[in-house]
Amino acid sequence: MAFGDSTRYQSKTAMSEINVVPLVDVMLVLLIIFMITAPLLTHSVKVDLPKASSSPNLTQPEHIEFAIRADGSFYWGGEPVTLDQLPLRFAAAVEQSQQTELHIRADRETHYELVAKVMSIAASAGLARIGFVTDPTGEQQPLTDH
Repeated sequence: MAFGDSTRYQSKTAMSEINVVPLVDVMLVLLIIFMITAPLLTHSVKVDLPKASSSPNLTQPEHIEFAIRADGSFYWGGEPVTLDQLPLRFAAAVEQSQQTELHIRADRETHYELVAKVMSIAASAGLARIGFVTDPTGEQQPLTDH
């Protein structure tokens, strides 16, 4: 027996077909793997969300209507006030009732810094209930009645 005997291989022709059976096997295995792991990749948590009601919120009579315009002017119930007057007014409102709410209406172009200052002064005076008044229709309404 000689090494490198090439007479055995001369009678056979080269294979011109592609064997697709192993490729189909691999594809089926990958398909099964993806079918099993795909539902596990979604991280969903069931949460019982509250239902929205179309009735408007009825506010208590002891609330402060506070408006901030884009030019930096402040209005307490329609009358102009300065930033220096706010701590005394907030403290007086808290003395009258601990349940007093502050409703802030601000222009769209109002700097957040002004809103944050008012909220900080109100919180330091003891107002715990602070809310923002928005317009759900998207129409711009005047802040004060002049």
